[in-house]
Amino acid sequence: MTLAPSRWLPLFLEAMAAERGAAANTLAAYQRDLTHVADWLTDHALDFATAQKKDVESYLIDCDTLGLSRATRARRLSAIKQIYRFAFEEGLREDNPAVQIAGPGREKRLPKTLSVEQVDRLLDAAANHGRTEADRARNACLMQVLYATGMRVTELVSLPVSAARGDPRMLLIRGKGGKERMVPLSPPAREALTAWLSARDAAASEAQAATGAVPSPFLFPSHGKAGHLTRHAFYMLIKEFALEAGVPPSEVTPHTLRHAFATHLLANGADLRAIQTLLGHADVATTEIYTHVLEERLRDLVLDHHPLAKD
Repeated sequence: MTLAPSRWLPLFLEAMAAERGAAANTLAAYQRDLTHVADWLTDHALDFATAQKKDVESYLIDCDTLGLSRATRARRLSAIKQIYRFAFEEGLREDNPAVQIAGPGREKRLPKTLSVEQVDRLLDAAANHGRTEADRARNACLMQVLYATGMRVTELVSLPVSAARGDPRMLLIRGKGGKERMVPLSPPAREALTAWLSARDAAASEAQAATGAVPSPFLFPSHGKAGHLTRHAFYMLIKEFALEAGVPPSEVTPHTLRHAFATHLLANGADLRAIQTLLGHADVATTEIYTHVLEERLRDLVLDHHPLAKD
């Protein structure tokens, strides 16, 4: 199969979307990383079709020289490996120049989490944050559902309203790669969801009567291009909740609530495999990081409070 190297990246992204169900954020990350690689190759009179193993290694050395983190370099190499595997499988190349290149590995940093007391303060702050009753109901629902389910932020903000109808005990979530999973809702989350649905539906009915606007299919609608609350908008909101709750904003992101969900479940005796299923992790090894988080928190607790641990 003959194809101009300039077409490899668009074709690769199309295949990732069609065959693997890659999310828009994943595709955007691949495009950013591989565009950087393609530009570097062009600057060295190369392209994806002509680059060899030594060229890929030279690119990674340049990335290190530029001061890019190990995580970024590992991600770039992963993207290179993916496009070359695709090229080999599609017959664009007869070899894979990246297959034997070892990555720098990722720094094993424990995820930041929050105490139960901090989460309680964030939930209270969200329920009282907003200019209108509807705003406050939405904010309370966002935080209660996030903490109750451990969803990824993209999964949360893009939830279809149909998933929340009928006072559900469980939510059906479409995660990475289009994989679906069921997660239970706590009573406070169900209560917050019911209150938000009431306010949301009332606003939608008023808008339809006044302008003929078609009701949004999303649980958290917005007037933006996506049609729903964006990840960035929620990120900014959660920082405001943190300020009002007296929790350092630098320590709070939507993903921090996901970490708190997992850590608190584990601390209360939940099975690691069950947490893996709830989080939508493909590999239990990813979930095992929370056992280390819990060990560190328990160690800190002893060092801070045990009388024999004090100088």
